[in-house]
Amino acid sequence: MAGTAIDISDGPGRAAVALRGGELRGWSVAGRDLLWPGDPAWWPRSSPILFPIVGWARDGHIRVDGVARPMAVHGFAAGRDFAVVARAADRVALSLRDDAATRAAYPFAFELRVEYVVAGPALRAAFAVGNPGPRPLPYALGLHPGFRWPIAGAALEEHTVTFGADERPEVPVITAAGLFTTRRRPVPIAGRRLRLSPALFAAEALCFLDARSRSLRFADDAGRGIDVAWDGFPHLALWTRPGAPFLCIETWTGHGDPEDFAGDLAEKPSIRLLAPGAVARHAVAFSWRDDGG
Repeated sequence: MAGTAIDISDGPGRAAVALRGGELRGWSVAGRDLLWPGDPAWWPRSSPILFPIVGWARDGHIRVDGVARPMAVHGFAAGRDFAVVARAADRVALSLRDDAATRAAYPFAFELRVEYVVAGPALRAAFAVGNPGPRPLPYALGLHPGFRWPIAGAALEEHTVTFGADERPEVPVITAAGLFTTRRRPVPIAGRRLRLSPALFAAEALCFLDARSRSLRFADDAGRGIDVAWDGFPHLALWTRPGAPFLCIETWTGHGDPEDFAGDLAEKPSIRLLAPGAVARHAVAFSWRDDGG
């Protein structure tokens, strides 16, 4: 099933969604490809779903009830096959449920649903995390889409990210093991604009924890770009490999372990605890806009 993908469309908008990982594997508007297609030379993914953790767990393990259990970076959802729940010409809804394999690493009952909807030049990903089990569900969720950078032939440095609110011009320092420290490093935000360059990402991702923004615009200097808006994701990250032709604009509910964290998953900073029987909802919307005429 890993190679199975579902095509959805509306007007000029087209998208392809893989059953493996429930991953968006293509998005175009009026024939312009916007999503990074994946390339092992740089980064083989396009838009993985991050669950049940975001980022790295210290020593590659989470702890539940004092027992250490292996957990890969960003969890396991990206490597699992989702089931189709509903499908129409412009949308598809997929679901991932716990099974014996997931419970060996993450001993909780859960259902993770995602629905992708194309509406002309816009694309929306809506998530629902459900807890059918008898105990609180500790989880983090993230979406990790990569977009082509440059957008339409401009130089890499001829692009900006403009935040929807004033952001602090600093981000956490992250260790080589992907763990978060209490140290900060500066980010050259001017007003609400961040001029992009490969050098920005030489030291790791730019992680805006508890971001004030709930939207941003990624655009070139000619006005061509993507508007991003999100709901239910307090954290924002920008990432690429220096010199790579893509930019990831990631929305997270949680983040990697602090460098000194040794507690249970339920005690981890930024983890969410979902009550038995409850459902939590999160969403991200993308829209192509050409202001260059």
